Amino acid sequence: MFSSIFYNIKEGFKGIWRNRPMALASVSSVAASLFILGIIIILVLNINSFTLTMQNKFDKMQVYLEDGMDTQEIYDIKEDIESIDGVDSAEFESSKDAFVKLQKRWGKDAYLLEGMETSLQNSFIVNLESLESADAVFAQLKSLDGVEDIKYYKDVISKLVKISAWIRNIGLALIVLLSSVSLFVISNTIKIALYARRREINIMKYIGATNWFIRGPFLVEGMVLGGIGALASLGLISVCYKYIYIKLNSNSYWAMMSNVLSLDEIFSSLIIIFAVMGIGIGMLGSLISLKKHLEV
Repeated sequence: MFSSIFYNIKEGFKGIWRNRPMALASVSSVAASLFILGIIIILVLNINSFTLTMQNKFDKMQVYLEDGMDTQEIYDIKEDIESIDGVDSAEFESSKDAFVKLQKRWGKDAYLLEGMETSLQNSFIVNLESLESADAVFAQLKSLDGVEDIKYYKDVISKLVKISAWIRNIGLALIVLLSSVSLFVISNTIKIALYARRREINIMKYIGATNWFIRGPFLVEGMVLGGIGALASLGLISVCYKYIYIKLNSNSYWAMMSNVLSLDEIFSSLIIIFAVMGIGIGMLGSLISLKKHLEV
């Protein structure tokens, strides 16, 4: 059994080496397909993460105050806010408290926030009694003296959910298209390998070799090509995403607002998906070619 497995692996790699140009085309095709898939997965995961974060703020609004307000003015605004119908409570958050909270959230990356403390504002976190009253509360908060800005995420969430669905649908269509191209290229790679070894295959058939003994090396070849393509795309995705993540987080304001997932948070999911897709495409491409061009 082990000798048969070793033979299949050895012959599979030999087949790849003998047919290097087509093997390279197969790997490139799989890598391109999975690279597009990776981009789509990353976009959807980040949008879903941001959406989930914002959904937790559905029943809250953050009211930012103008600079230079004294304690009495802040107290007066608190009373005005809590007197509005639909407001459950208003919690004051100083700029220093907001900065400490931000540092805790960023953990080991908190050093990127240096110099940002002075740019944060005092604010009130306004808890709503119900979402139904949110629009009316928002309108009244805007009219209060001393209010500079209000963060209210309900409309943003609705748009993000639609964008996420749109990206998934477009992405699915692209994946089907690119996977079909990959299957075609790998299938043709195996077909050429079959043609090159047709005499050897006929001899093996003549002396009574089993179907799977003959098919084995070609299945290994397809799986290896798909696996290499998956590794190549995973490496490229990792390098590109890490670069983009660092660039985004170098801008403190954008990093605070975007809530971008780190590579560590998505890498395990990408490994599993890429391995299954890459090896699966390679195996399926081999089986298609074997069924069509090898009468065993």
